[in-house]
Amino acid sequence: MPDSVLLWTRVTPSPDAVPGSGKGPAVDVRWEVAADAGFTRVVARGHLRTGPERDHTVKVTAGGLCASTGYWYRFTAQGKVSRTGRTRTAPPRDEDVESLRFGVVSCANWAVGHFAPYGYLAARDDLDAFIHLGDYLYEGNPNPASDLRPSVPPNELITLGDYRQRHAMYKTDEHLRRLHARHPMIATWDDHEAADNAWSGGSPSHDPATEGDWADRMRAARQAYFEWMPVRHRGDRLYRRLKFGTLADLTMLDLRTYRTRQPGPVSPEDTILGADQREWFLDGLTRGTAAWNLIGNSVMVTPIKIPALPTRERLALDGLLDGQPTTVNTDQWDGYTADRRRVLDTIAAQGRGNTVFLTGDVHSSWANDVPRDGASVAVEFVCPSVTSDNIDEQLGVPPRTGSLKVEAAIRALNSHVRFVELDSHGPGVLEVTPDAVRMNWYYVTDRRDPATAVTFAHAFRAVAGDPRVRPAER
Repeated sequence: MPDSVLLWTRVTPSPDAVPGSGKGPAVDVRWEVAADAGFTRVVARGHLRTGPERDHTVKVTAGGLCASTGYWYRFTAQGKVSRTGRTRTAPPRDEDVESLRFGVVSCANWAVGHFAPYGYLAARDDLDAFIHLGDYLYEGNPNPASDLRPSVPPNELITLGDYRQRHAMYKTDEHLRRLHARHPMIATWDDHEAADNAWSGGSPSHDPATEGDWADRMRAARQAYFEWMPVRHRGDRLYRRLKFGTLADLTMLDLRTYRTRQPGPVSPEDTILGADQREWFLDGLTRGTAAWNLIGNSVMVTPIKIPALPTRERLALDGLLDGQPTTVNTDQWDGYTADRRRVLDTIAAQGRGNTVFLTGDVHSSWANDVPRDGASVAVEFVCPSVTSDNIDEQLGVPPRTGSLKVEAAIRALNSHVRFVELDSHGPGVLEVTPDAVRMNWYYVTDRRDPATAVTFAHAFRAVAGDPRVRPAER
């Protein structure tokens, strides 16, 4: 916020107070925010008592700060001082901001790779914040025979203790630790923070007969997420809107908590937003006055016809994908067309050409025109996964081989897809000015190497007033 930042840490006050244990004494934790790295000019301080009821996590809002200002922060407990973190406040809500720059990430599977994309963003000193679009962690059952890194706990997450342990494990990754300590985070969740393809009443991967009541599991996942993540929320409400001067409004959606079950035949009664979030979202679209309307959106909003995915052996056949049957992914907005229509109608009615959807989930890179009745009314930039399997890994083929045919088929079936790359991992960097919004894609060389190189790959942009994607110079 312009006058405050959300600070987070966890303290271990005794040897038995390990994450998820429910053990250990309550302890007082002091926090300080300073205008200098040496903490000679402390501008805000306070203390908070934490204990096993919140897994010894600490989350506090440090207020009374100056807008558009960088600060240092640290914690002290039982005479020990934490590492120092850096953070930054947002600009005043009525200020004419010249530019913003955000890291954009999603889908980080601990078991299959190292989090070098996070390290790349942590090393940059030009970011206002980083946006995480979901799947910050994965709840799945570890496979010690094939996993690159062993998981804690060594089972699929079900209980509150399970989710707490997995959150704690993720935060031991040094790339992620440095990113959290360097830039403010703005996050929403997707499905794997609870269970694969989760909806309000369950998940296809949840078996009540062996895994208990879904409501209990979701309550555990939600509590651990709110304890272990530096996110602002009102009660159980995670969707929210942040303002960055007159340049950009950033809306963060929650597309798991309120959605109905992924449909077979799509029905007008199906909802991905839920009634209350939908009313809030549409009202914000109508009332917004910022130059750009950025939407943090965990699953793709662009309608996409998907070609039948071939096997590794069949990829060698010429013309394999010609005339093959297509489908849609009903876990995305394609399964909730009534909600999408309401959103796109509202965007079109404004006629401003300033809406940009920022999306994760599909482990690949996309730049799309978002069509309504044959005309683009918004653009969508999709960031790749940090580590989670892409098409080449799912097919078991080398990168930039068999996926090329799938990419060509996607573009042929979907003329509004201006760019798609299905193989690479990495972060995005979003640059916002009054004239244009630009997404830069950066790719890692090898997700299994913690010291892998991260290099610039592609860039696309949208110009103010013209909601269409176009290539951008480096």
